[in-house]
Amino acid sequence: FKAPSTNHPALYRDLLRTNRVHWIAEEPPAELIRDKMMECHFRCRHQMALVSCVLTLNQDGSVWVTLVKPERALTPGQFAVFYKGDECLGSGKILRLGPSVYTLKQGKNREEGSKKEEIDKIEPAT
Repeated sequence: FKAPSTNHPALYRDLLRTNRVHWIAEEPPAELIRDKMMECHFRCRHQMALVSCVLTLNQDGSVWVTLVKPERALTPGQFAVFYKGDECLGSGKILRLGPSVYTLKQGKNREEGSKKEEIDKIEPAT
């Protein structure tokens, strides 16, 4: 897919899944184990501004990352790096992406019945 412009909604996503995260200090952080989710910050490119996110821990050690605001040009194969304040918590390789902002907007324009199809395309955690 080639987007018509560099800021096209098809380039923006707010959900991604990593492989098993390599945690630096705690394996994984106690808060994430206790609550199964944790607020922190995310970046996937060196100069990128940190983005607030919520991590959801999967049984296999991977995480779903839900970004507070959609981010441009997230790509499978990049590394998602997680921070709490100045501390780097760890990182995991991006395996898959949720639907783009463009896809989600298209879904809102369709009937209610097709929304379930979009949700079904996102595979559940295994």
